[in-house]
Amino acid sequence: QARLDESGGGLVQAGGSLRLSCAASGRTFNNYAMGWFRQAPGQEREFVAAISWGGGRKDYADSVAGRFTISRDNAKNTVYLQMNSLKPEDTAVYSCAAKLGYSSTSYFMGEAYEFWGQGTQVTVSS
Repeated sequence: QARLDESGGGLVQAGGSLRLSCAASGRTFNNYAMGWFRQAPGQEREFVAAISWGGGRKDYADSVAGRFTISRDNAKNTVYLQMNSLKPEDTAVYSCAAKLGYSSTSYFMGEAYEFWGQGTQVTVSS
């Protein structure tokens, strides 16, 4: 059974950094794009970043571009989200997700993703 397990969340002061990891298991994720999404209390889920299978294509939400970096290590079946210069508004539950292929018209759409992790809490204090 396919699983995505996030880790690395926690409490950090504004301006600090965190590195999230998402470990995939239970099936082959060859040719799967990976995405990170987040959801704050009372708000809708929003796209954060996505990366293609080979890593050649990366896209970011405007709100995190220049501060967050997505990467992946296919040998370890793991995708990462390096988050720098964190702001209180980055506080949310961060979830990783997987979808077959990478499309410029759907990488930012949560409903396009097939597999989801449970999420990890990131809290940024001011």
